[in-house]
Amino acid sequence: MSAIFLPRAMRIGAGAIEELPAALMQLGLSAPAILTDGFLAGNGALERLRSILSGAGIAARAYSDVISDPTVASVDAAVAFVTAGDHDCVIGFGGGSSIDTAKAAAVLATHGGPMRALKAPHEENRPGLPIVAIPTTAGTGSEATRFTIITDEANDEKMLCAGLAYLPVLAIVDYELTLSKPARLTADTGIDALTHAIEAYVSQRANPFSDGMAIAAMRAIWPHLRRACDDPGDRIAREAMMAGSLQAGIAFSNASVALVHGMSRPIGAHFHVAHGLSNAMLLPVVTAWSAPAALPRYADCARAMGVAEPGEGDQSAVGRLIEGLRDINRDLSVPTPKSYGIDEARWQALLPLMAEQALASGSPGNNPRIPDAATIEALYRQAWA
Repeated sequence: MSAIFLPRAMRIGAGAIEELPAALMQLGLSAPAILTDGFLAGNGALERLRSILSGAGIAARAYSDVISDPTVASVDAAVAFVTAGDHDCVIGFGGGSSIDTAKAAAVLATHGGPMRALKAPHEENRPGLPIVAIPTTAGTGSEATRFTIITDEANDEKMLCAGLAYLPVLAIVDYELTLSKPARLTADTGIDALTHAIEAYVSQRANPFSDGMAIAAMRAIWPHLRRACDDPGDRIAREAMMAGSLQAGIAFSNASVALVHGMSRPIGAHFHVAHGLSNAMLLPVVTAWSAPAALPRYADCARAMGVAEPGEGDQSAVGRLIEGLRDINRDLSVPTPKSYGIDEARWQALLPLMAEQALASGSPGNNPRIPDAATIEALYRQAWA
């Protein structure tokens, strides 16, 4: 038996953002608090969003101090903004950080904190304020997931918080919002989405529904990722990446992620590496280590992505998959932790804590091959250079 969770409503396609007022009214919502970042506030995107709402008679207050990799303190500031107004929903407008902040604020504004009390394995299923997600990157899939990631700055831990309370009631998925995104952001968020799809498919919690979404996501993302990076205005590639990111988000929300994500979060927390980039640093190494325990599943991934022929044997297909993941890292200039500029002595010193935090997240337990702390440390060393 599988339990499947999805947003209540989704509006998908070019210009979908224009349908936000109608979608809100359909759900009986009329007083949103918008949470976004300074970049979208400065480039006219927030102004456009507010104009769309005001044109339909919806007045929205906006908060534009969301930070990348939101912390407990940054979420508390957003909660104070939300509770200072009379709001019936929270809109997360931006990348994963804005949507994650909106999710956390919607729950804390209703139930109070502290955030640390809500980290996994706790599941928060009591509804908070309704969450509306409008992604402007094709990567996190956060618009369709029942998770949020918040960093506890007291100990540099990226806390995974899970439950139905974090699942948006409405997702506005408009690929046109990604057309201006630079190559580095496109690459990092795109590999993040690919990692979601692969890990959802090989996860021990995979099910037929998540499998279908994961395979569809891989088919959409792999042939279009390089294209979207090479030409930011390639509408066909951008649309495919946005659809793939959404499908991958639905897949991992209903099957969970695995070892790559478990190991990725400590890199982001301790060294402030973007989440998609830290996934990319780890994906080839972790895939090569994990594959022997689920050869047919990883071979399916290779065939869905088109790096292996339909009739090719599993062993050969998985070899092509690992080679393909290394190739795309090279083509998209994904650095190693070493070439990124991380201090080697600090990296080595933090390995035991990083391994402990990776295991504590629970994600490695979904991996087809489950590691112990020593194995995770060894994989971190392998990924270093």
